[in-house]
Amino acid sequence: MRFSLRLNNDLALPEYIALALAAEAAGFDQLWVSNDLFLRSDLVILPAIALATQRIQIGTGILNPYTINPAELAMFAATMDELSGNRFNLGLAAGAGDFLKWVGIEQTQPLAATRETLLAVRRLLAGEAVALEGKFLRWSGEAYLRFKAPRVTPIYLGAMGPKMLTLAGELADGVLPLLFPPEHYFSVKPYIDQGLAIRNSQLATLDFAACIWVSLAADRATARRTLAHKIAYYGHALGPLIYERLGVTREDFLPIEQAMMVERDEEKAINLVDDRMLRIGVVGQPADVIERLEPLVAAGAQHLSFGPPLGPNVLEAVQLLGQVVRHFSKEGVGVWGSRGVGE
Repeated sequence: MRFSLRLNNDLALPEYIALALAAEAAGFDQLWVSNDLFLRSDLVILPAIALATQRIQIGTGILNPYTINPAELAMFAATMDELSGNRFNLGLAAGAGDFLKWVGIEQTQPLAATRETLLAVRRLLAGEAVALEGKFLRWSGEAYLRFKAPRVTPIYLGAMGPKMLTLAGELADGVLPLLFPPEHYFSVKPYIDQGLAIRNSQLATLDFAACIWVSLAADRATARRTLAHKIAYYGHALGPLIYERLGVTREDFLPIEQAMMVERDEEKAINLVDDRMLRIGVVGQPADVIERLEPLVAAGAQHLSFGPPLGPNVLEAVQLLGQVVRHFSKEGVGVWGSRGVGE
């Protein structure tokens, strides 16, 4: 069993160091930090974490080929592996179109962009020159790294839709599907399995991370409010498969998006989040998380990934999640250690 922790890039830099050390002590195998627009850059956060830790793997959750050129993604991956001793994982996806429009970027051909980027980055890290005439990438023969990468860094795809989930099963080293709610595992797995059916046997076993949101605290009302705030910010950008699982529509989130993004009235937006929407994550104590995840583990889930908001006190929430790690690992630590995919 593997365990990972996912953090948003909205905290002060010293907080990431404390949380990374707490996650490492609690037995987590991986730590991912997002790179959402107009918050702190995880290209700075992750090197700081790498220098402060010894064992835990570190990942970008996620970078996209629209705001960062795939050549620079390969450069960053190779350099992070040099810095961390091959503890880096590259989280990649097409990004959220709703957020890209903030900076005037059109999310054209997201599936082709993701496929071509994954393959190009992998080839660059293997030392190849990557001349391309693709739908998204058009590179000359001068596209190659001018230094030897330590290894071909594992690439994890962030995926929500059926085609992207299938692509992850076919090509990626790992997949970070957003299981909002946790039971969405049973909706996304068939699409990943379709990709696995045509996967090259030379690729390493796919690391399928069951990514959920949790908000843990002694006071349930405070924990609920923290999760509701996160749902108010991101709910409008989730995929149709998630809405279907929850029994809601994207239109249900439009008044919340208006209150949060346009009116900038967080309190109003939070109060509009109803109990159906709250099922996106898990609120309460470690026992509540264990109860929601045990069906997934019984069905074969091998990687449990916990994401923000985590709780009103994030450090306390990480420590509480250590109880979940101990419950499912039976030994009190993650069993994957600092190994890379396929090592």
